[in-house]
Amino acid sequence: MKSEMKNLVFATALAVGSFSPVLASPPIFHDGIMEMIHAQDFTEIERDKLPEAVTTALEKDYPGAEIDSAYINDESEYKLEVTLADDSTEELYIDVEGNWIDM
Repeated sequence: MKSEMKNLVFATALAVGSFSPVLASPPIFHDGIMEMIHAQDFTEIERDKLPEAVTTALEKDYPGAEIDSAYINDESEYKLEVTLADDSTEELYIDVEGNWIDM
């Protein structure tokens, strides 16, 4: 009787375990993934190399913010690491014309 009970418990555990997925989900490839990776490849530049439209937009929309470092990618998009007026830091993205970008 005891071995029958062990067999029943083992069979139940085996049956329940077989309901879980055995294989991992296949990777999902999105169109444009390479463009997104490429767009995030930024190179550091000197702050005085920033276009006037970028610095003007920063002064207007983030008064008191100071640029700690600036970066550019191949699409003339800028990543700015800034310290805001409240001493918090933030990464901001902006295009060459001074339009903010959500990344």
